[in-house]
Amino acid sequence: MRSESLDLKQIKIKDAFWSKHVNLVKDSIIPYQWDVMNDRIADAESSHCLENFRIAAGLKEGEFYGAVFQDTDIAKWLEAVGFSLAYCPDTELEQTADEVIDLIAKAQQEDGYINTYFTINAPDKRWSNLCEGHELYTAGHLMEAAAAYYQGTGKRKFLDCMCSFADLICDTFGTQEGKIHGYPGHQEVEIGLIKLYRLTGERRYLEQAKYFIDQRGVGENYFLKEMAEPGHQLIFPEFHDYDPRYSQSHMPVREQNTAEGHAVRAVYMYCAMADLAYEYQDKELMAACERLWENITKKRMYLTGGIGSSGILERFTTDYDLPNEYNYSETCASIGLALFGLRMAQITGCASYMDVVERALYNNVLAGIALDGKSFFYVNPLEVWPDACMERTSKEHVKAVRQKWFGVACCPPNIARTLASLGQYIYSFNREEKELYVNLFVSGEAEIDMGKGSMHIRMETEFPWKNQVSIQVTGVPEDGIRLMIRIPGYAEEFCIRNGQEKIAFENNKGYAAVNVMADGSYEVSFEAPAQFVRANPKVRADVGRVAFVRGPLVYCLEEIDNGENLSALYVDTEQKLEEEMSELFGGSVILHAKGERVVQASWGEELYSARKPEREPVMLTAVPYAFWNNRGRGEMAVWVKER
Repeated sequence: MRSESLDLKQIKIKDAFWSKHVNLVKDSIIPYQWDVMNDRIADAESSHCLENFRIAAGLKEGEFYGAVFQDTDIAKWLEAVGFSLAYCPDTELEQTADEVIDLIAKAQQEDGYINTYFTINAPDKRWSNLCEGHELYTAGHLMEAAAAYYQGTGKRKFLDCMCSFADLICDTFGTQEGKIHGYPGHQEVEIGLIKLYRLTGERRYLEQAKYFIDQRGVGENYFLKEMAEPGHQLIFPEFHDYDPRYSQSHMPVREQNTAEGHAVRAVYMYCAMADLAYEYQDKELMAACERLWENITKKRMYLTGGIGSSGILERFTTDYDLPNEYNYSETCASIGLALFGLRMAQITGCASYMDVVERALYNNVLAGIALDGKSFFYVNPLEVWPDACMERTSKEHVKAVRQKWFGVACCPPNIARTLASLGQYIYSFNREEKELYVNLFVSGEAEIDMGKGSMHIRMETEFPWKNQVSIQVTGVPEDGIRLMIRIPGYAEEFCIRNGQEKIAFENNKGYAAVNVMADGSYEVSFEAPAQFVRANPKVRADVGRVAFVRGPLVYCLEEIDNGENLSALYVDTEQKLEEEMSELFGGSVILHAKGERVVQASWGEELYSARKPEREPVMLTAVPYAFWNNRGRGEMAVWVKER
């Protein structure tokens, strides 16, 4: 039996590092995004998604505006609201969400169908362009939102609407004669269907998700067949020469060995594969998940947890192709990677998956949002020279400052739902084995229903600034539990004490396993000093360079601290990195390193010369990558030349 995340209603986060992000959800992110979706933010890209629903519901007249998947903006917003209401009830917010749900219900067609693009623009073209139409992708996000809202509030209206939609999908797609034998162009509905199954017990939803995964890449490619139909018109011009690898439909999923194509599509599919592998005890499917995870994390992932290196088609390329200044690393892709890793950790009990989840959450995901919650990065490069981020160049997708919103705004509400659901990553509980997993070190407390009474866990820490964690467990059942504390891959001298007594523990797949037979307190400590990290020489972009890493945090240099032209800097790796607790960003450890700078004045104005330039000693300052660009526009670099 796999372990499961705890109910968000039973988790309270009160953490020096994470609370300033989690509290933003209710106080800033949800209200700001509500204003955006009502087109109230000056100079921001128009959303129009609520207006689309009003038009589809017949409450207003007008034309559809936005991407074909514009409905997913409000879906992810509602999911974030559902998570937020679970741990922080808010009558006014709940009333607003109920009104949105009423609007969605009014826009729902009699047979259960919901999609404002097709309802307004092309009601006779339903399911006719699965490759580009995003109907199933949109349905999946609505299903996930309905599940979160039901779990957060206990209200069934949204859930019932989405069950009706799921019934329609089950009646429409399958191998039987008269059904459509296709599958989603953008995977997501599989996750939504599985969540509906786990909430309702309706097995046909699980079987439908399995069909979509099993059918993908089998026989003649469905999308190529669609495009060959007379009169087929492309929604996205870039699909004119469609490669099935883009949507991971190039071969059956169980035969795939490398992460290919659009990164978000890929990791959402892998999440569903992991869920199905567990539900059906499908060893072949699980083996595919393990292979794909290994390929991503060992050969195709950035140090920051970013994935999808190509700005063209937001996709994976080839092993070790990890350029820094024009990479993509979409925020949504790292969120999907974290969701995939969480599932794999819960199924296998292996802590190494959570090491990657932690890396993605603390770096690439957090970099996607400003510290005030009101501007966002879609793309997360590891090196930025603002003047070179020009339109119609290889860097046109790179932004030097966070944006108020995007025409395609999948990332901002995705960050909202991720931060609102952070609790699901902290703990997992295997009820059958009575194993409580501590996956992330985040201060707060949680209640676990033990059937006969409940158990309480309290965690206190200043991680990641200090590597000491106090864990208190009360209400332990008579037959005890097994406390599983993750031993981070970067941890040195990992130790657990009960009072002054050092406790022996079993290293169980990267978790320190402690048998707990009575209420007690445990002090966890380890060393994780700042260090220089180098990439495999096959990563051509990083040969001769180092990055600064401290625990889960990747650091970067910014122009505001180190002057312009960061490429002219060299770091002396023979000298230890110095750590300083600073007031920056609400309190954070910053790093200092001795280095050198090429002296521009010694060069002159020549473009090329045989002279060797002079260098001068400098002290470099590095800040957490997650917080870059919170002090204004300027250069940034993660990888620095080694002296």
